[in-house]
Amino acid sequence: MEGIIDTVVLVAISVVGAALARRLGFVAPLVLLVAGLGLSYVPGFPEAHLEPELVLIGILPPLLYVAALQTSVPAFRLALRPILLLAVGLVVLTALVIGYLVHMLLPEVPLAACVALGAIVAPPDAVSATAIARRVGLPRRVVTILEGESLLNDATALVMVRVAAGALAGAAVGFAEIAGEVALKAGGGLLIGFGFAVAAAWVHRKIEDPLLDDAVALLTPFIVVIVAEELHTSSVVAVVIAGLYLGHRIPYLLSASSRLQMEAVWRLINFLLEGVVFLLVGLQLRTVVSSIETDMATTVQVTAVVFGALVLIRFLWMYPATYLARLIPRIRNREDRPPPTVPTVIAWAGMRGVVTLAAAQTLPEPGVDGVPEYPRELFVFVAFAIIVLTLLVQGTTLPWVARRLRVREDSSAEDALAEAGVQHTASRAALEALEQHAGGAPTSVVERLRGLVESRSNNAWERLGSQERETPSAAYGRLRREMIKAERHVFKIARNEGRIPEEVLVRAQRELDLEESQLQRSDD
Repeated sequence: MEGIIDTVVLVAISVVGAALARRLGFVAPLVLLVAGLGLSYVPGFPEAHLEPELVLIGILPPLLYVAALQTSVPAFRLALRPILLLAVGLVVLTALVIGYLVHMLLPEVPLAACVALGAIVAPPDAVSATAIARRVGLPRRVVTILEGESLLNDATALVMVRVAAGALAGAAVGFAEIAGEVALKAGGGLLIGFGFAVAAAWVHRKIEDPLLDDAVALLTPFIVVIVAEELHTSSVVAVVIAGLYLGHRIPYLLSASSRLQMEAVWRLINFLLEGVVFLLVGLQLRTVVSSIETDMATTVQVTAVVFGALVLIRFLWMYPATYLARLIPRIRNREDRPPPTVPTVIAWAGMRGVVTLAAAQTLPEPGVDGVPEYPRELFVFVAFAIIVLTLLVQGTTLPWVARRLRVREDSSAEDALAEAGVQHTASRAALEALEQHAGGAPTSVVERLRGLVESRSNNAWERLGSQERETPSAAYGRLRREMIKAERHVFKIARNEGRIPEEVLVRAQRELDLEESQLQRSDD
């Protein structure tokens, strides 16, 4: 019972924190992190401890799966080169450089342990990167690169942590062993993710009940991760591949009802998990600090060096990775040369989060199974401190940096023009289908459907016009919402007076809710 109460309290705090963040105009992970930091020092407040298995199998899979579902596969494929340079090249370089720097500061600590620390803090977080990038309003390609990096870099980092931990325990580690480990983990994860995604797609095609569709969708990431872990492959790669495959095919696999319902379910799960995770990161700080045996001066020095190196390495990597590749004619002709402000913003968007949290907890205990003595509690603290520092320093200043450098999201006019053009073609196809199948239908019904198609097409073109005066579609939406409000009121009174049963009210309410949600889409 006590565990249930603690869970309810944590969820309630995360909901209140997210509401406060929206009220103040901040990003929710930052507010919840600070709230957790404060609550961790409140006398009597329960201590928090996250098992790494819970994070890697219970929390990370749905978060990565949802992020992959929402990622555009065509955009991901076009940005694959910079994504891989960040997700693989930068993570490996960061882990090695930080490992050698920490080993220079602490020469008595084995190099393998220092490299493990470097791999732990190397990968930026999918949750914080996506939340902050979208909140800031960065260009679409920048958001795609940040999302793609944070989806794939976890696998690179976790493989390096495992290799370094093996070396710390005395296992022989060379280039062949590392290459074999990477090939086994990444290749196996890719095959498992693809195989289960194809199977899940087949199941979705056979299902007609939205509730069953939701159940299959909820089970998919956990099944993929469990199987991948049991087969000792990369569960991160597996769940990301499954999410990308299914997300690209959702329009063909699911009915409209299933898509609407599934979107609402995933948004709720994502919202609650994100909030609880960042709250727990803050809450664990008290426990982590109390376990440190290293002196304060060394702790501060190591933390400062690691944080400074993380920021500097990312900046030094971004500019050559962006511009040297464009010396190749094929790449130069295919991709525009971005201004220096773009790699600057990407370099500054290096917030750490849940993977660093989980990976830090997997560090082997010194003195067990042949592992030599090393300051494990110091390394865990440094990992937590990096999460806090990157979110508070980079996360809070990223909007200011983007505004200062004038890096803005893509023009809405371009999107509106593209949408209007495609909507015009879609409207013609709809009218042709109407003429083809209208035989025997009442004339009034045909005219009503024809008017609906024309209205939708006009609505798309209106978005290109001036926003200073109310468009016909906007006026229609405003007036229709008032009419829906009046209709709801009448049905509620009729239910309260006993003139209609509850089932009639629910059915009418659902129809009105669906229409109002369509009006909201038109406003967006």
